[in-house]
Amino acid sequence: MTTMIWPPIFLIFLLSIGQIFAKDCTLSPLGIGKDDTTQVEAAIAACGQFGTTTFEAGTYNITRKMTWNLVSSKVHLKGYLSFKPDVLYWLNANNTYRVVFIQSQASWFVITGSDFEIDAHNTGGIQGNGQQSWSYFGTHAKADGDGRPIALTLSKVTRGIVRNFRIVSPPFWAHTVAESKDVIYDGIYVNATNTDPLYIGKNIVPNTDGINTYRSDNISLFNWDVTCGDDCLAIKGNSTNIHARNVTCRGGNGIAFGSLGQYVNLSDIVTDVVLEDLLMTRIDPNVQPNMGNGVYFKSWTGTVNGVPPTGGGGGTGNVNNVVVRNVKLDRVNAPLHLYQTNGGHTGDRPSTLQFGNLQFINWTGTALTNKSKSSQVRSVIDIECSVSVGCAGVSFDHFAVTGPTGQPPRFICQNVDGLSGLNGGWRMIS
Repeated sequence: MTTMIWPPIFLIFLLSIGQIFAKDCTLSPLGIGKDDTTQVEAAIAACGQFGTTTFEAGTYNITRKMTWNLVSSKVHLKGYLSFKPDVLYWLNANNTYRVVFIQSQASWFVITGSDFEIDAHNTGGIQGNGQQSWSYFGTHAKADGDGRPIALTLSKVTRGIVRNFRIVSPPFWAHTVAESKDVIYDGIYVNATNTDPLYIGKNIVPNTDGINTYRSDNISLFNWDVTCGDDCLAIKGNSTNIHARNVTCRGGNGIAFGSLGQYVNLSDIVTDVVLEDLLMTRIDPNVQPNMGNGVYFKSWTGTVNGVPPTGGGGGTGNVNNVVVRNVKLDRVNAPLHLYQTNGGHTGDRPSTLQFGNLQFINWTGTALTNKSKSSQVRSVIDIECSVSVGCAGVSFDHFAVTGPTGQPPRFICQNVDGLSGLNGGWRMIS
């Protein structure tokens, strides 16, 4: 038997590696009125790579934009990162990042890196202090790319996990994952609820999407509970292998595919998406009056009308192999619809972005108004594909959503090559 004798220099190396992986940082809030940003950044710099960072319970005051580069590490976020409620400060482009290309969106908190896990233990996350922003924009114009920040942005992440995470009062989108792959979100809570008496019963919280996926692959969205005034989930361009399961959408506009085709020189590809075990439910109208859609698909027209972030059109691409199953709808306005005229005008060229292989399985529940996007005809299902390319295959299996009392269930179907599964009791309007 040969006994291995390690050189002293290598033993020192092994000891140093063990010390790196054993790094452990713990911090507590400094207190009311004190700025925690520096100590937060210092803890992540020390332990965010090959270490563990623990935030004890409480409120951490964050006063400037912040990036965490996490590598082979874990973060226990038991308290809230509270971003200062200063609308004009965050609208200044110098005070945010622009790492999300789509519509030139701003971010105040960006996480990048690989092989990490953030666990907020259902007691922590982000306090976005969005009320000041919502009330401000109640009397000021707003537009995509105007600087309202995304609450949490994952950018260029590989193999990341965000778990048991809460975002309260996001001023804009709550989450975005961009240019990333192999990311899991599990146990996510988002609540954008107005408390300004001036706007009771109004949707004063537009654009508070639960999450937008963009240029990302293999993204899992498990166990989400979202109260918002816009898209609960939004699947944007070049999102592939997306799996969402057990998602509750309370108010807002439901789950969106798009918008797509906004950039004339770019192609939007969305493939292999599974959405399952979904609940879209209408809530107290004094809290949120909207419950617009179940699931909807939208693209811009084939004509360029202005330039992004607020204008655009003419983009190409396709949406293929989408399964949406086990859906419960509670008094939703438009359960299922597809239109390709977003941002368009009369006389525009039809979109060349094609939707195909869409499957809708085991849908139940109720619809309130069922109004078509492009007409006054009422329909529970409204699929209006581009005359230029049509839709290549749309199928239904056990679709049992009922319309308003006294109205027979109807569906609109335009330019679909291969429609199957809608039988008996449905009246088609072409």
